Amino acid sequence: MTGVDLIRGHTFHGRKGAVTNAFRYSVDFVLLDAESEVRSPLLFSRNAANLASLLDRDHGGVPKAGRGAVWAREVFATHGIRFDGPLMLLAQPRLLGHVFNPVSFWLAYEDGALRAVIAEVSNTFGDRHSYLCARADGHPIQPENRIEAKKLFHVSPFQPVAGGYRFRFDIGAERIGVWIEYDHADGGLIATLCGSRAPLTNGGILRSAIRRPFGARRVLALIHWQALKLWWKGARYRTRPEPPAMEVSGCGTTTGMKEAS
Repeated sequence: MTGVDLIRGHTFHGRKGAVTNAFRYSVDFVLLDAESEVRSPLLFSRNAANLASLLDRDHGGVPKAGRGAVWAREVFATHGIRFDGPLMLLAQPRLLGHVFNPVSFWLAYEDGALRAVIAEVSNTFGDRHSYLCARADGHPIQPENRIEAKKLFHVSPFQPVAGGYRFRFDIGAERIGVWIEYDHADGGLIATLCGSRAPLTNGGILRSAIRRPFGARRVLALIHWQALKLWWKGARYRTRPEPPAMEVSGCGTTTGMKEAS
């Protein structure tokens, strides 16, 4: 039986190009073994209703009909990625039954090292697409590695489906950091998720509920608020295209950088 960790962190988004915009919000994630029975505080449940909870159907495939860790295992196997360690899930939990995860992460470990990641991206239109992140040479993902992927999925109506991403992951025992850089011909953005890591407790759940009492509704409200600001600043609005036919796309190359973000 394994425990659940709370990531009390913040997310930053900074838009580049002719129309700039930036914001920083506090956010709470949980990190747990996706395949083991979890030892959790009274106010958190796995696949059951509670003040805070995490449901398999929210992750791993079609939104609201996910298959959880079984789906993630199939994706890794299809792309030839084998690992002998745990499969972890980093995601925002439900709060009073409500959830919206713009992005969550499946973390595959081998010999204690991060072997590969699935970044599961959802938009406010109810679509989802996942990016498989792994080093081209098959080695474990190090904090200094940038893993590149072509953008295929419509996330924001104020950004084109063009250009590419660079993902960076630093998952430590005390802190986690995820950096996503997006570049295209007219600009791009940088998005980060950083925060401390500690065992989830009833007190931590209550503090999170007090700090962010509306949970997913707050997330959606903030997304629409930032969209309104971009529209007011004159950013071009793009209609939603059809989502890509493929459910998962792979990351193609890896670069190693020594400087820290």
